[in-house]
Amino acid sequence: MQVYLDNAATTRMSRAAIDAMVACMDANYANPSSLHEAGQSAAEKLLAARQSIAQLLGADSDEIYFTSGGSEADNQALETAAAIGERIGKKHIISSAFEHHAILHTLDRLKKRGFRITLLDVHEDGIVRADELDKAITQDTVCVSIMYANNEIGTVQPIKELGAVCHKRGVLFHTDAVQAVGQLPVNVVSDNIDMLSFSAHKFHGPKGIGALYVKKGIPVYTLISGGAQERGKRAGTENLPAIIGMERALKAACLSMSENAAKIAKLRDRLIDGLLSIPHTVLNGDRTRRLHGNVNVCFEGIEGEALLLMLSDMGIAASSGSACTSGSLDPSHVLLAIGRPHEIAHGSLRLTLSHENTQEDIDYTVSAVRQVVEQLREISPVWRDLQEGKKDYVIQ
Repeated sequence: MQVYLDNAATTRMSRAAIDAMVACMDANYANPSSLHEAGQSAAEKLLAARQSIAQLLGADSDEIYFTSGGSEADNQALETAAAIGERIGKKHIISSAFEHHAILHTLDRLKKRGFRITLLDVHEDGIVRADELDKAITQDTVCVSIMYANNEIGTVQPIKELGAVCHKRGVLFHTDAVQAVGQLPVNVVSDNIDMLSFSAHKFHGPKGIGALYVKKGIPVYTLISGGAQERGKRAGTENLPAIIGMERALKAACLSMSENAAKIAKLRDRLIDGLLSIPHTVLNGDRTRRLHGNVNVCFEGIEGEALLLMLSDMGIAASSGSACTSGSLDPSHVLLAIGRPHEIAHGSLRLTLSHENTQEDIDYTVSAVRQVVEQLREISPVWRDLQEGKKDYVIQ
């Protein structure tokens, strides 16, 4: 049996998105910047996709800048804030301790350029507190960047409330919404968002395409120079087929959002209940304020890498955290941020669902995980020490 439970890493492209891309490659292959009829036809398709995507997010079309994905959009958003800060003499940026590395690594780069960086605590439940954000903002703060939903543990942040705090204090608010767009109802106006990043392959669109929303009036930093595309803010011939595929996937995701959310959440809760029936297992992040399809747990006494490989042999595709750091042997910075000790963080498992999963998938996965955890614990010296009372259990 094959079960795909790694949708936070990437989703399978929808047939509608694939068909739309193929049709575009066949009929609209011209460069949208060309002045001839074929080029202008491609430009019309590009504009229509931009307008549709903007409408789905509550934005205007000239507030959408296409990028290669979420990481580029995150970089461009922070560089935009930094350029503004350098111009007006404000060099303090606030974020959280469990952001995606596209944010954290960019902040490290800005720190070397003289910016002061504050990373807010996310607490054991994986939620940023609005009152703590308010206290952290100073007269030197130019921007706050808090992810909409965490990519590893799935906790959904109080974005509207956080954005309201930023606006009250006259500070720009950016959110990495890569895991949220297409899964949650996102509206940049009502959510008090100034800049927002997202990526198509998280909602059954193609890889290599995403976008950055920037509120009108904010001067956008040019991350890639060399052409007039994206109103001079992102050079390079637009990947029109991928943009068309993204628009089609996002529209489909938004139209079926309520129906899919109800189905996925029911499967998620069944999966959580099944996994927590395994002794000395803990759920990471708040149980209810989380993405409909995210389940992240830690098992005491085992190593996550061995668990993943054995599950793969049983036909289950899973992960232990972000796909961007899957080659690292270090424990997840997200799990450390919510207070999990190193030895527990090493035993993590992330299972992320989509509307394509079934109850049969869930029941098979729970049975397989239970079997593999028991096998790994049987050969674990750490587990033996725990059972013999030489060490105390961390997870009760």
